[in-house]
Amino acid sequence: MVEAWRQLDSEIVEDYQIFRLRRDHSRSPETGEAHHFYVLEAPNWVNVIPVTPEGKVVLIRQYRHGTGEVSLEIPGGMVDGEDGDPAVAAERELLEETGYRAAAMIPIGHVTPNPAILDNYCYTFLAQDARPVAPPQFDGAEYIELAVTDLAEIPALISSGQITHALVVAAFYHYEHYQERGN
Repeated sequence: MVEAWRQLDSEIVEDYQIFRLRRDHSRSPETGEAHHFYVLEAPNWVNVIPVTPEGKVVLIRQYRHGTGEVSLEIPGGMVDGEDGDPAVAAERELLEETGYRAAAMIPIGHVTPNPAILDNYCYTFLAQDARPVAPPQFDGAEYIELAVTDLAEIPALISSGQITHALVVAAFYHYEHYQERGN
């Protein structure tokens, strides 16, 4: 049986605003040997699948500096300290990035983005009956283009490589299973 390692000590190595680098010193329960591990401490994240009353999904396109490419995604972002609840962050991100509000914000799943090096979770919400209510309000370093698409097109967008963001693919996996459960 795999057991948890015992943490001997931990220190913050660097703080980069959107994440902190932590070095943990932990002991193996099997060998007794101690090793250093590096962990990125990050706030939790949210992804939102906004579905309109007509059954369309509101996607966004934005440039991603990590890959140097324009990415087709769903709205999402960090859970800020003042948000408290991920659902509050989901509502905020949906409004900021798309100008839409939803009649209901339903939690449909969560994942650990990379548990080997990240300590956070990404929560997925279904924004039911999403409707435009205001212009998007991008932050200073953000430019987003809306792409309203039929939900039936999502599998083809994923399989063709037009949607490649792993957390977005995971979000649509949660959505598919939410639908299968008859919710």
